[in-house]
Amino acid sequence: MKKIFLTLLFFGFCFMLSAQTTPKVGDELVVKEPTAQNYRYIKFPKLNILVKRGKIANYKSVYNATVVVDDVMTKADGSTYVTLKKKDGSKFFGLKSTVKANYNKAIESKELSLTK
Repeated sequence: MKKIFLTLLFFGFCFMLSAQTTPKVGDELVVKEPTAQNYRYIKFPKLNILVKRGKIANYKSVYNATVVVDDVMTKADGSTYVTLKKKDGSKFFGLKSTVKANYNKAIESKELSLTK
């Protein structure tokens, strides 16, 4: 009886944890620095495109930027993609108003973090 109770408690705890990782429209996130030179799971424009458009070729302008989840899409394979826009309403690099990101992988790689 004790084992059944502990098993049910464990499954309930796991269910609660998985429910907290699903994004909702309006959630606020913070863009952090990438571990490599480029962002891997957030689809920002490539650096050569920024240079062609007359912008500075670095991602420093989006470090610690607060973004808001505008749309949530779940693919058939279970991956969750979100559309992000800046909280202040300005465009990313003066070019794009929204960008897409793989939510789960961006959180795991610490390209995105949840605000408190």
